[in-house]
Amino acid sequence: MSGVKGRRVLLLVPPITYRATDFVVAANRLELDVVIGSDGALPLGGNPVVPIDPADPGGSVRCLLATVGRVDAVVGVDAQMLPLAARLASQLGLAHNSVDAVIAAADKAIQRRLWAEAGVDQPRFHVIAADGGERQFIEAARALGFPCIAKPPSLSASRGVLRADDERQLLAAVTQIRDILAETSGGDVEPVLIEEYVPGWEVSIDGLLTDGALAVTAVFDKPDTPQGPTFEETLLVTPSRLPEPTLALATQLAQRAALALGLRRGPIHAELRIDSRAGAARPVMLELAARSIGGLCSRSLRFLDGVSLEMMILINALGGTVMASPPPGAAGVLMLPVERAGILESVGGREEALAVPGITGLSITIPIGEKILPLPRGDRYLGFLFAEGSAAAEVEDSLRAARRRLRPLIV
Repeated sequence: MSGVKGRRVLLLVPPITYRATDFVVAANRLELDVVIGSDGALPLGGNPVVPIDPADPGGSVRCLLATVGRVDAVVGVDAQMLPLAARLASQLGLAHNSVDAVIAAADKAIQRRLWAEAGVDQPRFHVIAADGGERQFIEAARALGFPCIAKPPSLSASRGVLRADDERQLLAAVTQIRDILAETSGGDVEPVLIEEYVPGWEVSIDGLLTDGALAVTAVFDKPDTPQGPTFEETLLVTPSRLPEPTLALATQLAQRAALALGLRRGPIHAELRIDSRAGAARPVMLELAARSIGGLCSRSLRFLDGVSLEMMILINALGGTVMASPPPGAAGVLMLPVERAGILESVGGREEALAVPGITGLSITIPIGEKILPLPRGDRYLGFLFAEGSAAAEVEDSLRAARRRLRPLIV
């Protein structure tokens, strides 16, 4: 971690994000000079906030230079700031991923096309244009076979991702996706992605790219791999229990997928399934983002010498080399799903959940009194439970036991 103290980092922070505090804490621990750029975030930790307009990167650079001068790295702390981070880094002459690569990583339809061209293993798919009719969707699904998946290319956190077991469910899913896109301003212009359903064990791979080489920071198993009709993530446990040869294949595939999108540096978060139809362990790419694991999930990771994932990302952005290893044992996080629509009135059982052996933390991230929606329309989780233990199965048991003790009241 030597060599970064005192260097200046611009953190691009959207108005609403889980991630900003953890990045600011990481920067302070590294003794960096921090500048916050945002189009609506409040001041964080006393650091200066420079107005940034995602629609005007040139003007944002001029404002930045006039306000705080040069910076040594630009880091988008959440997905919506990544294209602007790439544009700003380019105009400032800093090392960065290309804007096209970042945009490709945020668009599942572009991902599918680029991966097909590069021969990356992935589900078979069809992209149906925004003006596509029912017949096009039905023909695409018949060609792929039921069950199939319908999803909006631009959304994340499993929002709008739906499984269809027949034509009726498919058309209902498409209608629902278009309604969700209309709420997010993409309803009239954005296509819908139809892809084959891949059964099997699901994992996520987090890592850092340096000149295209991937250093894995964590592999999470998903013991409650969702089968549909919606695909909320809940339980994540690391290290993975998959055999080493399968993990090696999955890691190699994630690196190939990142390179096919044009990504060469910074964090990636890859989602894969181990296709259970193949008769052998065959990893298949589902999605890849040019960011680290979402929400507060990174808090489940602890590396030797007290290094956090956000510290590693900042060191990587500054051109440093990170050599951090996880401590012995296992860790996990349970993302608490929103179970129904309504107003969150209370969350009982918090003390009982925290008393479960192995539980290390609980964060309820939706304010009491707020209106909430479940997937596929919702885009938030109720909160996060964290656990540590000597083995993955022990962590999994702790998280399940703690969740049973929580009593959210949604009216």
